[in-house]
Amino acid sequence: FLPVKNGWEKEFARLRAEFMSTVSQKNLKQLLEALVTDGILNVTEESISKRVALLITNKTFNGYSTRHGAEKDEYEMHCMLADLGYDVVKYRNLTVKVIEKALQKFSKHPHLVHTDSVFVVIMSHGSLKGVCGTDCKPFEIENIYKSLNTENCPALHNKPKVIIIQACRGGQAGSVVLHDEVLTTDNTTIGINIETDAVVHKEKDFISLLSCTPNTTSYRDESYGSYFIQYIVEVFKEFADVDHIEELFRKVMQRFEESEFGEIQMPSKDRCTLTKNFYLPGR
Repeated sequence: FLPVKNGWEKEFARLRAEFMSTVSQKNLKQLLEALVTDGILNVTEESISKRVALLITNKTFNGYSTRHGAEKDEYEMHCMLADLGYDVVKYRNLTVKVIEKALQKFSKHPHLVHTDSVFVVIMSHGSLKGVCGTDCKPFEIENIYKSLNTENCPALHNKPKVIIIQACRGGQAGSVVLHDEVLTTDNTTIGINIETDAVVHKEKDFISLLSCTPNTTSYRDESYGSYFIQYIVEVFKEFADVDHIEELFRKVMQRFEESEFGEIQMPSKDRCTLTKNFYLPGR
């Protein structure tokens, strides 16, 4: 026990000296670092230098409307990822089969062994079932999880896999809105019966942000690109050096709630299995 009143300072000093005599400076430093970084993903200079991202943008389709403004989204997202240290593997206007091939090739990228994380960004028309290839067939988002999970991509074990999808997930409006300008959406009816699929969370360290909630549309300005991508870029530029990825996504969602456009849509954070906070610049 510790003596009371005037004697406790001496007893504390004695206990401190006894502790310090049994712990080397190196071990003490490691202990303090472990306490500080507990719950935070470890990021190193080497892992940052090996970061890689997959960016797929579909603008023109064989049967659906052209996604005017998509090139603006592609440019802004490419710049943002590059600024965060990611080597961007970029594709445009892919059919569903080619999207699958691009994803499989990405899952075998040589940098995955050394990277600390990956981004997969797909921007296209879509429905609740998935995103559209240029052949107007659906590519199921589930395929991304399957391709990058531990079983099929062991190089990404215990590494954050960040998925961003800019596409409609149905045809309904996210709210009742009056606009003086014409907005376009990424909603396209796919020739399949759309149902809600059950999700089993077997993988780890995934986090996804979809541009809208199920059954609703995602809005895009023909000149400036989608509001979803605009807000992501704004939030990441302002807060990526201080907030972890989940907080960044929350702030993107908050931007829609506070937007001058009103609550035209609400992004959906989905299927998060991160067990540690992931800070993009590293901590």
